[in-house]
Amino acid sequence: MAQVTLLTQGYARRRGRTGKIQASPTSVLIEDSGVRVLVDPGANATRLLEALSRLGLAPKDVDLIFLTHYHLDHLLNIRLFPEVDVCDQYFLYHEDCEIRFPREGAIPETGVEVIPTPGHSPEHASLLAETDEGACLIAGDLFWWFDDAEQKTDSEALLSLEDEFASDPAALKVSRKMALDLADWIVPGHGRPFYNPGR
Repeated sequence: MAQVTLLTQGYARRRGRTGKIQASPTSVLIEDSGVRVLVDPGANATRLLEALSRLGLAPKDVDLIFLTHYHLDHLLNIRLFPEVDVCDQYFLYHEDCEIRFPREGAIPETGVEVIPTPGHSPEHASLLAETDEGACLIAGDLFWWFDDAEQKTDSEALLSLEDEFASDPAALKVSRKMALDLADWIVPGHGRPFYNPGR
């Protein structure tokens, strides 16, 4: 069984009259088969490093970074891990060398499944980990909320949740339906983790 630890809860807020967005995603540590995978290191370095320190960990203790997608708020903190390999659903990068990601559909040397979930962005992917509390989907921005929005988690609200940054709203809805068929509980990109109301 994998262990999923919420390091930082994601936030997204508009600032002042300009409407500029301040955001950093939920960062998660998955430990499975002795491998530590950091999902979406985010943009807030202080919060992430403090969260790792509370667990007695330093950046060197992370084995692999997984990016759900390429939006900057999800990946800026990879600079804190200069010696850690980085992967997405397609490739694993070791230093400056691109290695095609294994197509078994899992993070190497773990049982953590890589699930393509396009819609928010074309390359978006989520991770599915079997835990003691059921199947956990680390969903990136498949689901996300601004801080001042009500986080409704019934099935209808989740499927109709507006995403003003979605590259393909139709694909996003398909991905969300699939996610709700797979997961017992879900960790969104910005907002609180929640149990799947349809399970």
